[in-house]
Amino acid sequence: MAETGIKFERAVKIMARLRAPGGCPWDREQTFDSIKPFTLEETYEVLEAIDNRDWEELKGELGDLLLQVLFYSEMAREEKHFTIDDVLERLADKLIARHPHVFGDVKAETSAAVLRNWQALKAEEKKQRAGGQGSAESESVLAGVSSRIPAVLEAYKLSSRAAHVGLERPEINYLLDKVEEELEELREQLSHYPAPGPHPPNREVAGAAGAGIPQELRGRIEDEVGDLLFTAVNVARYLQLDPESALRRTNRKFRRRFQQVEAMLQARGVRFEQMGLAQLEELWQSAKLEDSR
Repeated sequence: MAETGIKFERAVKIMARLRAPGGCPWDREQTFDSIKPFTLEETYEVLEAIDNRDWEELKGELGDLLLQVLFYSEMAREEKHFTIDDVLERLADKLIARHPHVFGDVKAETSAAVLRNWQALKAEEKKQRAGGQGSAESESVLAGVSSRIPAVLEAYKLSSRAAHVGLERPEINYLLDKVEEELEELREQLSHYPAPGPHPPNREVAGAAGAGIPQELRGRIEDEVGDLLFTAVNVARYLQLDPESALRRTNRKFRRRFQQVEAMLQARGVRFEQMGLAQLEELWQSAKLEDSR
């Protein structure tokens, strides 16, 4: 561990050197706000490396993500807000405080029990930060779930919080029935769609792509699509699956199959617009079959 500390301290000093007078002009120009997009980008690159099980790439991407922490901490030190030492101390204290079943005498034999303890401890911490005013129960269970995170993750967190306080049916079939219910409600709203009805946005059809749709109907349709997506996220959460990872997996699958179709068309010397829908569907099924082998 001593060697790890030396390496970490070296990285901290390098970051400070880059920001110091005579350092890197680009690094010196950065601010908290200018770095934010890079933080998000690096986070997604970490997730991609994990999905690909590319351990060599993950090693580098985790370093890039750690760089973001060092960058923010150095800028905060310069402005005399806090230092990287404060960040590490806060982290260590939180890990110990949030794991009394490891560092204390609290019993938690299952993951569910750990999560219940975790939520109770977070509620107590919020109460203390508020100066002890009111009870922890007076604050919403959903407090702390940011509305700025990706919508799929927000839906996952919101439904998880609700489930932890008992707002969840014990049967998976209830959620599956809810999916069908939301689909029916969407179909009902679509029945009010102006003629000639919904069409793909890239099709040149009068009234397609939402043109001429009353704003109220558009809002109702958006609500129903949102309800359907929220319920799908709930199904993933119930099955202890990460909906974001599940969707990324499907995205990669779609990308593979679509590119296989592109390769088939290139081999035939034709373009997409020269093929009919039935022909493209046949190619898609061939790509799907090949991909599943």
